[in-house]
Amino acid sequence: MSRESLRSVRAGRYIKQLQGYRAFVPAALPPDPAVAMTDEIWQELSRADRALGRLDAMSETLPNPDLFVAMYVRKEAVLSSQIEGTQASLIDILEFEANAGKVNHPNDIQEVVNYIQAMNMGLKLLPELPVSLRLVREIHHTLLTGVRGGERTPGVFRTSQNWIGAPGSTIATARFVPPPPDAMMTALSDLERFIHSDEPMPILVKVGLIHAQFETVHPFVDGNGRVGRLLITFLLCERQLLRQPLLYLSHYFKANQTEYYDRLQAVRDRGDWEAWLRFFLHGVAEVAEDAADTAQKILQRREQDRTVVTRHFGRGAATALRLLEQLYDRPIVSVQRAAELCGISTARANSLVAAFQQVGILVEITGRRRDRRFIYDSYIRLLSDERDLWGGKAPQIASESEQ
Repeated sequence: MSRESLRSVRAGRYIKQLQGYRAFVPAALPPDPAVAMTDEIWQELSRADRALGRLDAMSETLPNPDLFVAMYVRKEAVLSSQIEGTQASLIDILEFEANAGKVNHPNDIQEVVNYIQAMNMGLKLLPELPVSLRLVREIHHTLLTGVRGGERTPGVFRTSQNWIGAPGSTIATARFVPPPPDAMMTALSDLERFIHSDEPMPILVKVGLIHAQFETVHPFVDGNGRVGRLLITFLLCERQLLRQPLLYLSHYFKANQTEYYDRLQAVRDRGDWEAWLRFFLHGVAEVAEDAADTAQKILQRREQDRTVVTRHFGRGAATALRLLEQLYDRPIVSVQRAAELCGISTARANSLVAAFQQVGILVEITGRRRDRRFIYDSYIRLLSDERDLWGGKAPQIASESEQ
C-alpha cells in the first residue's frame, strides 16, 4: 500500500451502509503510522508546556483560587455554549445568579448553568472517578437534563445514526457521518483503553488525540462538542498539568471555528493528525498565555482596589474589604445582596455600595431608582472582550442624574 493510501486510512475508513450512506469507522489510537513529531510540533509543544507551567504557577499566587476559578468556569461555559448556538452572554449569567428577575435568553441561560454544573461535578468526581466512559455519561446527563436536547436520552450513548452538517441537511448531504452504533461502542471501548494506557507520549499530544477521537466518534445524539471540550479540562487536571482548572479552549475554538472543523475533518479524510496537533497545541499555548496574563491583571486590580478601600473607608475598611473579596465571585450585586454578604443592615449596605460607586469600584447598570444592580465592571472586563461580555449589546450604565 502506498504512503498516500496509508495516510488515507490512518484515522479510519468510510464504510458504505445498507441505507446507502457512508459512515466513518475510526481506527484505534494511537495512530499508525505513529505521529511524526516534527520540529514544528515540538516547538508548539514546548511553548504550550511553558505556558501551562506559568499558568499553574500563577494559580498558586491567587489569594482565593476558588473565587477566581468560579469566574473562569462561567466564562468557559458561556463560550462553549455559544459555539453550539446559544445567545446568553456572561452578563446574562451573572444577572441570573444575582436574582435579577427577568433575564434575557432564559432557555439559553439554563444551558450555560447546566454546563457550569457539569464542569463542577466532573472536577469533584475526578479524585474518585478517573476520566472514563462512566464519567462521560455522568457529565452528559447533567449537561442536557431539562434543556434543549433533554428529550434525547441524557447520559445514554446513542443507539441510532447521527450526522454533522448544516441546518436542514440530511444524512445524504451531511458533511460527516460518525460510526454507526455498533462500531461506535467498539470505538468508545478503544478510546477508553487508550486514555488509561501507558503509551509513551507527551500528555498534551495524548489529550489532543483523545479530543479529536471523541468528536469523531460523536457518541451522543446531542451535546458532543460541549462534552469533548470538558474532557480537555478534566484530562489536564487528572494528569496534574494544572492544579486549578484555568485553561479553557472554547475561546480559541470559537475564534478559529472554521479551521477547528477543517482540521478535524482532515484527520478523518487524510489521516492528518500532525496538522491537527499543531493547531491544538498552538491553541493550548495561546490560551494559557492569555489566562496567565489575565490572572496577573486580576491580582493587580485586586491590590489597587484594596489600597483604595484601605485609604478611603476608615473604620469601615474591614467590612468594605469583605464585600470587595466577594465581588470576585459574584461581581453583580444589589444593596440587599451586599447586606447579606457582609452581614450588615440594608441601610449600612446602601451607604457602602454608594461609597464603592464614588471610588469607581462599582457601576450602576439598571438606570432605575429601585431594585438597582451594580457591577464590578473593571474586573469583569479583564475576563472577557466586549462582545463575549455583553453578547453584542451595549451596556446599560446609568448616568449621575439617574443614580
